Amino acid sequence: MDCILIVEDDRELNQGLCRVLRTGGFTVFSCMNAVEAREQLLLGGVSLVLLDINLPDGSGLELLREIKAATPAVLVILVSANDTDVDIVEGLELGADDYITKPFSLAVLRARINTQLRKATAARREHTFCIDQFSFDFDHMQFLSGHESVELSKTEQKLLRLLVENQGSILSRSELIDRIWTDGAEYVDENALSVTVNRLRNKLGAHHYIKTVYGIGYSWGKS
Repeated sequence: MDCILIVEDDRELNQGLCRVLRTGGFTVFSCMNAVEAREQLLLGGVSLVLLDINLPDGSGLELLREIKAATPAVLVILVSANDTDVDIVEGLELGADDYITKPFSLAVLRARINTQLRKATAARREHTFCIDQFSFDFDHMQFLSGHESVELSKTEQKLLRLLVENQGSILSRSELIDRIWTDGAEYVDENALSVTVNRLRNKLGAHHYIKTVYGIGYSWGKS
């Protein structure tokens, strides 16, 4: 279930948005100012932020800048009484995904939220590799083996991406070393690659997928 964070200092509007969105099946958290919003965002799990530009303790545009710098995948819809071109352009240039001005229809707002969430889901699917029981989302660093989440190091992620993007092809040891350790491949012991391959196999349970082609290199093949 998608989680929406409402950042709006108008208490009546804040409460009304909470009711409508919860009725629509969303998990909703609400804040009245930027300080509370920052604290909630640090907890993670937020899919979309409804953000008022005019907050009692600062500019919503500055909070928008912080959100997009720290968590660019989090969607932001600006909500404001300001409807001048300058405000709209500045918000969009800072990375806002949409902009709606007060007063607005709750049905229209709900439709815009659903549209942004659908787009984000489609974009994630385009950049996610789903292979049998595995799901690898490199943009968001989410790796699943079955229903289990797997933590991978940066080096393991690079190796995995090279293998799955070239399924069925054999990648030589020298090519893998050059492309994984780009800052100093000439100083990398070949044993480092073997160790990384073994760690990746064990973490994913992919012993039948990550194939060793003796004397040449490795490939990702079918079990």
